[in-house]
Amino acid sequence: MGFLVRVNEASDRWAVATRLLWQPLSWEERDALRVAEGLLASGVADGDLYFQYRHAESWALEEGIVKTGSFSIDAGVGVRAIVGDQQALAYTDVLEPEAVVSAAQTVRAIARSGSGGVVAVAPRRFVSDQAYYAADDPLASLSSEAKVDLLHRLEAKARALDGRLDQVIAHLVAVWEAVIVVRLDGTIACDIRPLVRLSLTVIAHEAGRREVGSAGIGGRYLLTRFDEAVLDQLARQAVHQAEVNLAARPAPAGVMPVVLGPGWPGVLLHEAVGHGLEGDFNRKGVSAYSGRIGERVAAPGVTVVDHGAIAERRGSLTIDDEGTPTGETVLIEDGVLVGYLHDQINARLMGMRPTGNGRRESYAHLTLPRMTNTYLCPGPYDPQEIIASLDRGLYAVQFGGGQVDITSGKFVFEMSEAYWVEKGKIQYPVKGATLIGDGPEVMRQVTMVGNDWALDPGIGTCGKEGQSVPVGVGQPTLRIEQMTVGGTAAKE
Repeated sequence: MGFLVRVNEASDRWAVATRLLWQPLSWEERDALRVAEGLLASGVADGDLYFQYRHAESWALEEGIVKTGSFSIDAGVGVRAIVGDQQALAYTDVLEPEAVVSAAQTVRAIARSGSGGVVAVAPRRFVSDQAYYAADDPLASLSSEAKVDLLHRLEAKARALDGRLDQVIAHLVAVWEAVIVVRLDGTIACDIRPLVRLSLTVIAHEAGRREVGSAGIGGRYLLTRFDEAVLDQLARQAVHQAEVNLAARPAPAGVMPVVLGPGWPGVLLHEAVGHGLEGDFNRKGVSAYSGRIGERVAAPGVTVVDHGAIAERRGSLTIDDEGTPTGETVLIEDGVLVGYLHDQINARLMGMRPTGNGRRESYAHLTLPRMTNTYLCPGPYDPQEIIASLDRGLYAVQFGGGQVDITSGKFVFEMSEAYWVEKGKIQYPVKGATLIGDGPEVMRQVTMVGNDWALDPGIGTCGKEGQSVPVGVGQPTLRIEQMTVGGTAAKE
């Protein structure tokens, strides 16, 4: 099934999607619309049929040996009905007409709210002429032998940089998805979605101490993008981080100014602010941002955007999982809250427009409003000027794990690479630093926004209500006037 196809044109994407998802059913448009009409006739106000084909492959190299190789193909249909603010879902992983009809009958029984009449659904096929990524199958872009060789070359490059490496782990993942969404209003949309990721973790030792360094890259393109320059870059980044951590001193603790580096540190914005701007939390009134449209929620100069239409980015989608085209949604503009992220149901219930942020992990999951690529926009300051402005404080370059409370916005994040700064100069790396605070307060504490805007390298995965989806984050260098830093040493 790992055939290499060229499907850059909208008509070709449609042909491939129907080949993978409707040909096994011997279905055409009218067959899907007939099921939709049955849902409407039973009193269901809204809903959809979500057809998904997913082909995935994963390779892991450790200690010079490929220890894991996995290969999977999954296909199925989720039938969703919406009545008021309630959703019902029935799904099947059997691509047979009887199974799909049975799923529709099941969801009708769950969601039935009254009797309806016979309703004709007028087809309105939508296949976007604008695709933000080529739809070629990335699994077929390299042979199995070439994939294994790529991992070996990456390991060799890392080991050549530092003889203190105890362990090197390289991981390669490729996914190819086809989706067709049939909405009850007759809209039929499709997308073909490639996704790849390459990651490297190294463990170095010195004088009885062992430290970890990591790096990764990914996006919606082919595996052939991982050329020698990319391998060199990943090896340097992972080994550098391990070397920095070997030399790190205990992190100071206390309230202090903090500078966040560009790119991946935007994960703090994603977790501590972005989730609070999703429509479901605001409709239910449980977000720190609920009912605050038009209010100042961040410092002047802070503009936050979610953008699902950036070419080849990990979080980008031509259409969301309800068939709505994605695009740019401004959430906070110059410090003022101007919008939320919406799927169809929350937009309708709040009297707002869908923003193309209805996402689901698979056909077996309900749609939720989710982020795509979420970032803080650039400002006027040179990043070196921002670092030089610190008299005594922390410069956080890379983030590790973290925890966030959506209701309050309170968070705790670990730093995987950070430095102590005095009198505007980086003094030494620190280890064991955590950042503690709440998202809305951090946004009010931003005093300098850099001009070095960057997105993360393409490694983010977001979890919500047990569902995981690929996302992107980003920001320029930021100065935050006061944050609580948890560390292992007292602030001098």
